Amino acid sequence: MKRIFAVALSFMSFVAVAAFAADSPAKLNGWISDAMCGAKHAGTGASCAKKCIDGGEKPVFVDEAKKEVWAIDNPDSVKDAYGKHVAITATADTATKSVHVTAVSVIAQ
Repeated sequence: MKRIFAVALSFMSFVAVAAFAADSPAKLNGWISDAMCGAKHAGTGASCAKKCIDGGEKPVFVDEAKKEVWAIDNPDSVKDAYGKHVAITATADTATKSVHVTAVSVIAQ
């Protein structure tokens, strides 16, 4: 019985730490692209991303390391960085595969 309690307690502690970590802002490098092209033009298609976003596509964040595409739940926060290589501070929501961007800085190329 003690063993089951110990395992349950450690599992609950792990879940609590993971939930807290998911809500913590993270610093990520990547590109601001559009929902239609996603990672396809990350790093090469600044004009395409701007054109698509101006045409109605939603901006997305493409993670530099994994090339994963994340929806941006506050798109106005990246309006000056369409198609650019950026460093963002954001809170990720893995359930909806979205990020809430709190800071953006363009990385010089």
